[in-house]
Amino acid sequence: METSYLIKYAEIGIKGKNKYKFEDALVKNIIARLRSVDGEFRVHKEQGRILVFPQSEYDREELLTALSHVFGVAQICPVTAIEDKSFNNVLAGLVDHIKREIGNREFTFKVFAKRGDKKYPIDSPEICREAGKYILDNVAGSKVDVHHPEYKIYVEIRREAYVYVTGIAGPGGMPVGTAGKAMLLLSGGIDSPVAGYRIAKRGVKIEATYFHAPPYTSERAKQKVIDLAKIISEYTGPILLHVVNFTDIQMAIYEKCPHDELTIIMRRYMMKIAQDIAKDRECLALVTGESIAQVASQTMQSLAATDAVCEMPVFRPLIALDKREIIDESEKIGAYETSILPYEDCCTIFVAKHPVTKPKLEQIVESEKNLIGVIEPLVKTAYETKEDIWVN
Repeated sequence: METSYLIKYAEIGIKGKNKYKFEDALVKNIIARLRSVDGEFRVHKEQGRILVFPQSEYDREELLTALSHVFGVAQICPVTAIEDKSFNNVLAGLVDHIKREIGNREFTFKVFAKRGDKKYPIDSPEICREAGKYILDNVAGSKVDVHHPEYKIYVEIRREAYVYVTGIAGPGGMPVGTAGKAMLLLSGGIDSPVAGYRIAKRGVKIEATYFHAPPYTSERAKQKVIDLAKIISEYTGPILLHVVNFTDIQMAIYEKCPHDELTIIMRRYMMKIAQDIAKDRECLALVTGESIAQVASQTMQSLAATDAVCEMPVFRPLIALDKREIIDESEKIGAYETSILPYEDCCTIFVAKHPVTKPKLEQIVESEKNLIGVIEPLVKTAYETKEDIWVN
């Protein structure tokens, strides 16, 4: 019998009358992700389950990796579908599946049954009892443990019968594209890629804006950000990356404004430009990787001063995480080794020795008056000359 893959979801199941929209989005995202896997696959939705049927030769590990990167997937279960669901046939198929998936070794198990076909002549408790007995009699080394089983073994009776053991964990969350679109401010650091990952996990489609400052930042720094966007795109799908040349704006701020306020004022102009791009791209919010008190520009006062220039919401998925937690998640999604490559981004080049940590908004606004007549054409040029790169 051929192995197929049963996809389980979690949150989608509580969406009521709109559940089918989320299911359809998940199916669409699974199909898109499977295009990166060698082989042909059919994806089918059935009674609260999604099934992936291989139609050709394929690499199992490659397939499982691809499916484990799709938000909305709670669990991936290699499964045997049994068309003739007479009970003796189901039991034989179950034992064959267990031997294929677990192998020849000792293990403990507990059987779970779900009878979606209510006309099936055997109810769920009896399926569990009889299946458990059959496994003990026919699978060497098997032993029942109803409290802490090594393997949970499932029998589902639907249009066909499906048998499977404990599945592989997916990333959870909601299907990307079901919660609108947002603009991520993406730097070459550790935090912003994790913020993009986290917001996409809630179903948000993301684009990204990166502020480049040649010659103070190199092409390697730009490529580093493109590489980070590519890593995130393995979870989010293709990302449109907007690369903005920020050098002239930074130099104007550096020349015209107090140096202890440089970081805050530069950050405010980044938010302004990112917001303009976001509006043009029909995004509903900005997303940043800031965490309270991590650096001078991320104190409560600094964040408030930054947000004051924004008309749309600013989401900060990492706001209450410490650095160790962020690093752990960066490592989990495969971004950390790229994030720590030693190529400076435009923020770090112009950091003041003693930046203000509790800026007063009225003072920042007053300092920005020094830029009147100088900054406006620079911002306009930066916006009009941005480079757009599709990353996937």
